[in-house]
Amino acid sequence: MTLISSSSWAAIVAGFLAFCSSIPVAATIPEPMFDTLNHFETTIPRANGEKDPADIYYPVVPDAVSLPLALFLPGALVDKADYSNFAQTVASYGFVVVIPNRVRTVTISGQQFSGLAAEVAQVNEVLAYLEAEQSRSDSPLAGRVDLSSVGLLGHSWGGAVGLAAIQNICPPLLCTGSFKRPDAIKAGLFYGTTFRDQTQQEVTILPIANQGIPVGLIAGSRDGVIQGGMDSVFASYENIQDPPKALVTVLGANHYGITNEDSPRDSVRPTLAPAVANETIARWSALFLRAHLLEDEAAWNSIYQNGDALDANVTVKSETLP
Repeated sequence: MTLISSSSWAAIVAGFLAFCSSIPVAATIPEPMFDTLNHFETTIPRANGEKDPADIYYPVVPDAVSLPLALFLPGALVDKADYSNFAQTVASYGFVVVIPNRVRTVTISGQQFSGLAAEVAQVNEVLAYLEAEQSRSDSPLAGRVDLSSVGLLGHSWGGAVGLAAIQNICPPLLCTGSFKRPDAIKAGLFYGTTFRDQTQQEVTILPIANQGIPVGLIAGSRDGVIQGGMDSVFASYENIQDPPKALVTVLGANHYGITNEDSPRDSVRPTLAPAVANETIARWSALFLRAHLLEDEAAWNSIYQNGDALDANVTVKSETLP
């Protein structure tokens, strides 16, 4: 038997400890930061003199704290109230979440329909409303919104509207009149969304000229509504021209995993429990915005390094700047 001196043992132990310290400690996905939330209903003035109803969610924070804005653009024919669970989760990560409705008439393939359909003009209209609220002493939002730091979120049609806004373009169906992108927009992530030519029946995925603004897509693997399915989502991700960019796939969720309840408008049934899908989509949406609006290192690591290894319900594909 070979005896080891005490000095040798010390060297072995020291080496073992040094080896252990070099092993990365498993990270954890950031938890919500706030437990108490407020919500109120309001109206957003439109350029034509009409008003859009809107829901606003925000966490209770000290008076001196201002929070970045997360503007959510709903899917076509989906009411703002159907996103309340999603909005509360996003707000709990430190955002003021605004969800406006917009009823309008659009013409698709020669046929008109009237109903809920977001459009690009809402971006500047919501910012103008919040700017006025900052100086109104009796507003619950007075001094609470950082309007220099805005993230866009959206679902389906609303996500396409958000992608148009980020590109500073005014495409048919998604925009009327003209549009100028505010400098405050810092990032956007969109669920169940592709960017295609809305005037054509066939699926034509267009380039996404995001001009350096970080863009992410998040989609349910069982989405039965998106034309072209997940192939269209992957193509849209590849067509995002400038990194950073990300694609989060929520395994087992369908097109309405983001809403409070599933919808028969998607004929494909989800295999992920709706409540789990909703929380997962909201959490990853909030992390993407925290990574880019607040330079949150843990959120950044979740999106661009190891987050999907810690969440069995998602896969993440992402790209950062060289």
